[in-house]
Amino acid sequence: MRKVIFLLSIFMFFFKTSATANYEKKIYDFSIESIAGEIINFKEYKNKVILIVNTASYCGFTKQYDELQELWDLYKEKGLIVLGVPSNSFNQEKNNNADVKKFCEVNFNIKFPLTTIIEVKGKNAHEVFKWAKENHGKSAEPKWNFHKILINKEGKVEDTFASFTKPMSKKIIEAIENIL
Repeated sequence: MRKVIFLLSIFMFFFKTSATANYEKKIYDFSIESIAGEIINFKEYKNKVILIVNTASYCGFTKQYDELQELWDLYKEKGLIVLGVPSNSFNQEKNNNADVKKFCEVNFNIKFPLTTIIEVKGKNAHEVFKWAKENHGKSAEPKWNFHKILINKEGKVEDTFASFTKPMSKKIIEAIENIL
């Protein structure tokens, strides 16, 4: 019996979920710079569902921009914010915001908000990504480009999705619809 309890304790430690997070801050306590240089204050997104996606122009997953735009078009009127976060954390992004913005508009007709190019992992990560990891665990830290972090209407991390999970996948659609 002790062995079972010990193994269960170890299992619970390694698979800690956001339910154990104390959330001293919520997403609404942060802001981030837009690709155009304006401040995006997350307070403006109160009572909305936010899908934060770290993006890159030279990644094999870059085609996901099409599905991110489709997701935005389908759910923005219902309260979904898709936020693209260009990052060079994996050495696959353009050198400046103007080039990223032009790339997204010309190649994918992106209309959802984009941020300035930022770091998404490690000690230089933007505070939003540090917050997500601190409160949701390692699954919130991007392992590669097009990692997705879903924030619920309470301003907490609801779920995370790996890069290979397409934005229009059943898994992401169901998660969004369940919290909209």
